[in-house]
Amino acid sequence: MSATTPSTDSIRTVDGNPKAEYLRQYLRERAAAGDRYFKSKFIAQEIDLSPKEIGALIVRLQESATDLSIEPWSYTGATTWYVEPTDAA
Repeated sequence: MSATTPSTDSIRTVDGNPKAEYLRQYLRERAAAGDRYFKSKFIAQEIDLSPKEIGALIVRLQESATDLSIEPWSYTGATTWYVEPTDAA
């Protein structure tokens, strides 16, 4: 497991989906470290999910993650997402 990959010990669920929580934790940790722009295909490589899964999960997180602000930024070969932590954490 890499330094940017959340520990599976702390995985809860988002809307009953542990993969969504895993992605939320990954994005929260990376955003807290100063990263803001993420391509779905590169997230998928890092956390071993498909780019299609990442896209579907991020859309769900946009609506349910109160500790992150997530916006689609651009689409050039894969969606780029702009993510920043919020004060609601």
